[in-house]
Amino acid sequence: MRSTAGAAGDVIDLSSDDDDEVPVPSTSAAAAARRIAPSTSPRDVTPYALVDVKPALLYPLQFPGGGGALVPVKEELPVLTPVPLLAAGSSPSTTNTKVTLPPPRLCRQFWKSGDYVVAQRNPDADAPGGRNRLRINPRFLHSNATSHKWAFGAIAELLDNAIDEVNTGATFVRVNEFTNPRDGNSSLLIQDDGGGMDPEALRRCMSFGFSDKQSDALIGQYGNGFKTSTMRLGADVIVFTQNQNNWVPTRSIGLLSYTFLMETGCDDVLVPTVDYQYDLSTTSYTQMLRHDQKLFSSNLAILLKWSPFASEAELLKQFDDIGEHGTKIIVFNLWFNDDGDMELDFNSDKKDILITGAHKKAYTSVLYLHIPDNFRIVLRGHDVESHNVINDLMYPECVLYKPQIAGLAELSAITTIGFVKGAPEIDVQGFNVYHKNRLITPFWKVANNSYGKGRGVVGILEANFIKPTHDKQDFEKSVLYQRLENRLKEMTYEYWDLHCHRIGYDNKKLPKASRALNRANQMNAGSSPPIAPRQLLAADIPTSSCAVPTFMAPALRQKQMGLKRNIDALGSKTDSADQDGSHLDVSQRRRFNEYRTLTLENDKLRGECLQYEESAKQLALKEQKLRSQIAEERKKYEELLQELRSLDVKTEK
Repeated sequence: MRSTAGAAGDVIDLSSDDDDEVPVPSTSAAAAARRIAPSTSPRDVTPYALVDVKPALLYPLQFPGGGGALVPVKEELPVLTPVPLLAAGSSPSTTNTKVTLPPPRLCRQFWKSGDYVVAQRNPDADAPGGRNRLRINPRFLHSNATSHKWAFGAIAELLDNAIDEVNTGATFVRVNEFTNPRDGNSSLLIQDDGGGMDPEALRRCMSFGFSDKQSDALIGQYGNGFKTSTMRLGADVIVFTQNQNNWVPTRSIGLLSYTFLMETGCDDVLVPTVDYQYDLSTTSYTQMLRHDQKLFSSNLAILLKWSPFASEAELLKQFDDIGEHGTKIIVFNLWFNDDGDMELDFNSDKKDILITGAHKKAYTSVLYLHIPDNFRIVLRGHDVESHNVINDLMYPECVLYKPQIAGLAELSAITTIGFVKGAPEIDVQGFNVYHKNRLITPFWKVANNSYGKGRGVVGILEANFIKPTHDKQDFEKSVLYQRLENRLKEMTYEYWDLHCHRIGYDNKKLPKASRALNRANQMNAGSSPPIAPRQLLAADIPTSSCAVPTFMAPALRQKQMGLKRNIDALGSKTDSADQDGSHLDVSQRRRFNEYRTLTLENDKLRGECLQYEESAKQLALKEQKLRSQIAEERKKYEELLQELRSLDVKTEK
């Protein structure tokens, strides 16, 4: 990362330098820069000529309100000088001014907005003595965002950042519609009350290749999610963040604008930022100059021209509802679909955000396996209730899977599997695979066949032993991934062979007597939805209000499979015996059910115990940190007190 004003600059230049030598600005270039006329409209793009300019020059930029500001021109970035259109009948050869057409207006359809016209580069850049630099073309913002195939995956990325802020005290993340005050169009707002970012952290967030998330417990690891997600949702994003690190409250504002870069023809990604810090003497926030006043004013000018806010007062007003710390993200100029409609639909359901033209799906409610305690996801003013797909399963079972990883500690994953309620009428199947509490692959269909085997079988597991891709929409295709896929396929077919007759299929694995009984029961039931057979209900589903899965280790599973077959066979005999007035002794089934209930309760308590132990470790670390801070403050206090005592204060008489 390089700044146009050195290490302390405010306009972030996402590039690296190989040479520190800076060419000296030419007199002719400086004179050309002074001749630039302000635009008549903040958003108008007029025909312009390209004038080569050396670095460190400044050119006027028109404020939305009409005032001028000084904007730094980074090295090799051409200045766009408006010139009159050619008169009718004239040709370019008859004029001494080189005329270049303006870059095209940004296409509002995401998958068609990748065409990017770069303004002419300074030809002296490649001359001897020029600076060799690695540039990030603004087109990369678009190509990088294409990793998200759908908009909800991008929103989930931003929610992950808020969930990770739980470690800094975050209690909520708010997702809502925001009306752009400039044009009245809908924008997307995502806000949390986490620790916020200091000026340096904001610059790392809006640059490429940085990640401060080193803990294995955090969802984000790559440092690329903010850029891919925001640029997938809209052409532009503005970030407001407030932070209290180092006991000095700061406020920072940054703008990542594909529209700005495209319509000005930049050949590098520039991110204007401004910072404010709290002044104890005035009890207010004042401008924080990282370089000088001119650079601050130039960045502020870009923010006011290309953001939804036309004045500095409007920008600072966005901090009113952030509180002492937190972050607010506003994605505006949202993308359209191929039909010319906005991808995100805010109008069909005032309590939700939908994808235009898609079926309504409760994605956020299943996005996390467990929402952290005392944390809320607020969608358009209403709390999102976490939904566990396990509660939607019939005849649930748990299977313990232990991947073989050479050289690493033994790992395991518990897979809950069952028929989704409404099967086979509801054509849903596959596995919801989570990684570190985050849903990566919803309903991963591992059993593909043409004869319907596995229809309605749904599973849930948390696979922390394989790595997700950087967009968190899939897993890396490693050897462990292939092993997991094969095991889940086997698991699906094993479960199907044991239980498919319960939802109306002819199970050829059962004895002929049991198959005939099942067919008779289906004929008697008519068109009513399939339910568990009477003789198996008590043994398969505990009597709680929701379906609690049974837990089976591999060895115990083999015994259970044999026991279930015996119960099925015993059940068929029972029905025939009932006609003679006899009944089945249920004592064995009662003992079996009690055993499974105790096993489930034991696993639940063990999980809670592990959570409490982890919480105790975090609290101990927090206590140690606070004690260290208190000790440092006491030391400072003693030093100041000693200094005060050493002063020779004379009293005037």
